[in-house]
Amino acid sequence: MNELSFLDSFFNDVMGTDCAPVLYHSGFSAPKVDVKENKNAYTLEMELPGRTEKDVDIELDHDNLTIASVKEEKKEEKKDNKDGKDGEKYILKERKTSSFTRRFSLPSDVDAESINASFKNGVLTISMKKKALAEPKRIAIEAC
Repeated sequence: MNELSFLDSFFNDVMGTDCAPVLYHSGFSAPKVDVKENKNAYTLEMELPGRTEKDVDIELDHDNLTIASVKEEKKEEKKDNKDGKDGEKYILKERKTSSFTRRFSLPSDVDAESINASFKNGVLTISMKKKALAEPKRIAIEAC
């Protein structure tokens, strides 16, 4: 298979949404992802507005790529309840920070050693070069 398959695609079908967070939070959607393929590589792009490269963890375990971001919500909750500088406090707060985890099952032709990631303007880009796969081997049958 030459496409990235989503381990969390089950939730797309069952929940009827176009996003599939592994960790569900009320009113939260997982970051949107685009995956492109050409003859030499795959490219995964994920929108992460308001985050930096320090907020994101990427892990490769066998053929499973995990992208996660854990925000320290407890610290923010404490800030919300206390007055800030010069008695400043929130009157309205609609923007929330949430944690997320997305897992992707990589195709067998991804060269794990060549995976690299970059972060620019709120977009995480993961590049994965393809490796040459062994051609099928024909096995001779001996007569007994």
